[in-house]
Amino acid sequence: MNTIVIPEILLPASADMETWAVNACDQFTSDYSYWEEVAKKTQGKPSAFNLILPEIYLKDHPGDRIMAANAAMEQYLRDGVFKKVEGGFVLVERTTGSGTRTGLVLAIDLEDYSFEKGAKTPVRSTEATILERIPPRVEIRKNAPIELPHIMLLYDDPANSVLKTAERGKTLYDFDLMQSGGHVKGTYVKNAAQVIKAFYALVADKDDKFLFAVGDGNHSLATAKTCWNGLKAALSEEQRLTHPARYALVEAVNIYDPALKFEPIHRLIKTSDPAKFAAELNLGGSGEAKVAVNGKISRISFPENVPQGIRMLDAYIAKYLGEEGGEADYIHGEKELISFTKAGAAGVIVPPIQKSDFFDLISKGGNLPKKTFSMGEGNEKRYYIEAKLIR
Repeated sequence: MNTIVIPEILLPASADMETWAVNACDQFTSDYSYWEEVAKKTQGKPSAFNLILPEIYLKDHPGDRIMAANAAMEQYLRDGVFKKVEGGFVLVERTTGSGTRTGLVLAIDLEDYSFEKGAKTPVRSTEATILERIPPRVEIRKNAPIELPHIMLLYDDPANSVLKTAERGKTLYDFDLMQSGGHVKGTYVKNAAQVIKAFYALVADKDDKFLFAVGDGNHSLATAKTCWNGLKAALSEEQRLTHPARYALVEAVNIYDPALKFEPIHRLIKTSDPAKFAAELNLGGSGEAKVAVNGKISRISFPENVPQGIRMLDAYIAKYLGEEGGEADYIHGEKELISFTKAGAAGVIVPPIQKSDFFDLISKGGNLPKKTFSMGEGNEKRYYIEAKLIR
């Protein structure tokens, strides 16, 4: 396997790290106050905020913002804002209210990744990719000289063998994150080649060489793949092997990390007769889910295969709303869902996917349904810190 690559990582040479690092662009997409506060904190300072396009601004002169971000990237490269970290990975320890999550920043070969349903590549999507969300991201990336990833890949390592292999070197950064993001520490990993061998050993005796599942940043990684596919056609075979756009920077996290919280995403159905919706919901199965109507909870049977149950549930919701009218929403948190139903709505509290089942479910069944699970709260998502050249 050649899926994992040791990248040349770029980090700020002397910037204030607290104002450098900002949250993922796809977070707080309805909260202008969040991003206005970020803009205020970073004004006039070197910051990843100047290099990204928060999705809340996708309808607010995005072309101008994209040009400004690309220009800032070029300026930062000319002005020596970055320093190079060569020959190793970065071990990232991120402390939030959920605990301390540990990951490894590395690069993957996009030739070993696919977001297509049923793909058997070493790196795979976990949820269906919404193709309409890719073109705006391509506009952002196609002229960018660098990438800053918020992509998080998951790997299946119950024995924690990969992190046990990593040898720590010097501390690269250690600081508090803005906007209640917690604390983050980055340490140089001296023996990247040995760590790569430990990764590959996870799938060495398996027919299905399924190494990484995309946990966060699915559409960003799909965009990187789309851009690479468009670029490589004009390259020679030799150029394709070494072109920096072929390799995407990511953070890999063990799915069994105790600070990595898997939360189900529940369904809220706003309809004129929520009791009828609940009465006609009959999915069957040996598992169990809960239905809330006007704040009152009852239990229903649900398929033991949770993704299959969610597919059936979503199909029923679509059919019911098509016939009876109303709308559906996706809600994080059981208490929040029940509270919303008190205003006259129905809610389905879906069971969580167990970490031990996750890779097997994707390997056998392909992409999970849309909005099956979430990993942590918005302020726990990966902040932009590391960067890598892509041209």
